[in-house]
Amino acid sequence: MWQFKDISGQEPIKEHLIKAMEQEHTSHAYILSGEPGMGKKMMAKTFAMAMECENRRGGEPCGLCHSCRQFMSDNHPDVIYVTHEKPGSIGVDDIREQLVDDIQIRPYNSPFKIYIVDEAEKMTVQAQNALLKTIEEPPAYGVILLLAASSGSFLPTVLSRCVTLSLQPLPDEVVREHLLEHLHIGKQQADICTAFSRGNLGKAISLVQSEEFMEMYQGVLRILKGAKEMSVPVMLESMKVLKDNTGDFKVCLELMKLWYRDVMVFKATQDANVMIFSHELGAIRKTANFSSFHGIDEIVSAIDRAAARLEANVNFDLAIELLLLTIKEN
Repeated sequence: MWQFKDISGQEPIKEHLIKAMEQEHTSHAYILSGEPGMGKKMMAKTFAMAMECENRRGGEPCGLCHSCRQFMSDNHPDVIYVTHEKPGSIGVDDIREQLVDDIQIRPYNSPFKIYIVDEAEKMTVQAQNALLKTIEEPPAYGVILLLAASSGSFLPTVLSRCVTLSLQPLPDEVVREHLLEHLHIGKQQADICTAFSRGNLGKAISLVQSEEFMEMYQGVLRILKGAKEMSVPVMLESMKVLKDNTGDFKVCLELMKLWYRDVMVFKATQDANVMIFSHELGAIRKTANFSSFHGIDEIVSAIDRAAARLEANVNFDLAIELLLLTIKEN
């Protein structure tokens, strides 16, 4: 069942939407912005379900009425999900046929007719202009929810007529607690996925469930822990294996930055409690003893340069070999 209390964090947005419903001052158009995995769709669905609920209490949908049962079975006639065939854009025909024209028809059996447009940042200029008149002069029963990675892709005329609610990254402790409580994983895995998600709970959950990520994590650790003993050609070959066997290689570089962040922190504080890789204390201490603060900073800068070179399509072997040489020297 969709309920606001089940959404981790985002308290200001939940409070805003609940207060608007209770005071009957909801807007006709909202933009919910935030990177993928932040919970925009769950927020929008919960809001839609609560808006249509026949027995709403404290802003929460009851989950028992006819409307709630229709919603939970994905069969609610007055909650419409706008779709698009082209993967890269939402065209003017999509908006006109599924929203602009359809909103003229009154709700079937609910007080509102709610439209959820996912990936709304993909709307073309023509599509946004087609939507503009509906947002300017909406029917009393119409509510439009635009879900977007960023509000920066909307025309100023559209932005000015919508209430924009931006989902924010969650505190690490909230993400970690959710992983431990709901996914029943170990603290080590929870710490790594939490740090890597940067406050994005959806991303953290997908990392926990990704065998590819854990394989990459183990591979990067093998390379970094053996950096002093391994030759550059052997390290490079291991990096190439990771590139070929896993997904986005940028993830490898980000894991390396997290490792050297821990080395820097431990060297400065000698405190394992503030480390992400606390379970690798021995290897972190060894690396910290071998490296100076300047050397660690040089390695982190080299990781950033390698990422930029790969983004610019520089030869992989060259970009990574330069990085590995910096690691060996420092």
